[in-house]
Amino acid sequence: MAATASSLSHLLLAPKPRPKAQPNPSHLRSHSITSPLPCRGRRSSLGVSAAASDLLSPAPSLKSRLAAGDTLYGLFLLSFSPTLAELAALAGYDYVVVDMEHGPGGIPEALACLRALDAARTPAVLRLPEASAVWAKKALDLGPAGLMLPAIESPAAAAEAVSHCRYPPRGVRGAAHPIVRASAYGFDDSYISRCEDDTLVICQVETATGIAEIDAIAAIDGVDVVQMGPLDLSASMGYLWDPGNRKVRAALREAERKVLEARKKKVAAASDGNAAYLGGFAMQNDPPEQLKLRGYHMVAGAVDIAMFRKAALDDVKRFREAVMEIGEEGDEDEKDEKENDGYWSE
Repeated sequence: MAATASSLSHLLLAPKPRPKAQPNPSHLRSHSITSPLPCRGRRSSLGVSAAASDLLSPAPSLKSRLAAGDTLYGLFLLSFSPTLAELAALAGYDYVVVDMEHGPGGIPEALACLRALDAARTPAVLRLPEASAVWAKKALDLGPAGLMLPAIESPAAAAEAVSHCRYPPRGVRGAAHPIVRASAYGFDDSYISRCEDDTLVICQVETATGIAEIDAIAAIDGVDVVQMGPLDLSASMGYLWDPGNRKVRAALREAERKVLEARKKKVAAASDGNAAYLGGFAMQNDPPEQLKLRGYHMVAGAVDIAMFRKAALDDVKRFREAVMEIGEEGDEDEKDEKENDGYWSE
């Protein structure tokens, strides 16, 4: 089926079937086994207690789902609430972006959300505050399914961002793989052989300068997804208060066309060159269904804060209107009682 997951965020918490009892089990020990904590199909050099032997089963990675032709639908988590992360996962989103660029949380808060998403079997993408080696290193060590790197404006910047996600000699990522969460704290000794191939690297192109270079950015080796940023794009074009401006829409459509055409050519020719998938944010003037119909491969359709804001406003509005209706109904009852004075009975 799909490729093995790249990190804890790609794994399903399903118990591994136990082997049947053998006639002479003297060679087995009930207190230890030699399988890695996250089940990768490889053995670990470390023993694991019997309590930890209900191993994690591999699930399809985001990369493998994109390669299979799936259109992925995600949610942005700005609240850093593990409860809302879990709820979003259980609701059925294909992925959740934990937003460290605009949300109030950092690495410790992101870790709590990743644990909630892992338990609910949903891949997590971490959006970094900036495309830097330090942030990428700390985020990747947590074990997300992917990283989203903001404000990429040139092919050189894209190549540098990719290098932050790779170990030497192909990149500059610091090595602590024997002890970090991404490798199941060293229990998964296959991690370094596949992490770079499995981790989804998403480059945000969100300025007029970046849009002008989008086809070259999408062609950089290691850039898996080009994520459009309509709000920052509108600001860079002088339309901060008008993200639906026709000039902004035209720029987005042209950028979409370039990325999608490059992807189609790669698929048709089965070439080795890179051609990134297209990702985007839904807006009020451009709902997620429209992005899907235009060919986007990843669509972020909602933000937890915005969803709660709308639900809260609607709830208050219903209550206020209900109070008015009750008051009016009481006035009518009093009028009826006066009209029927002396004749009303139980």
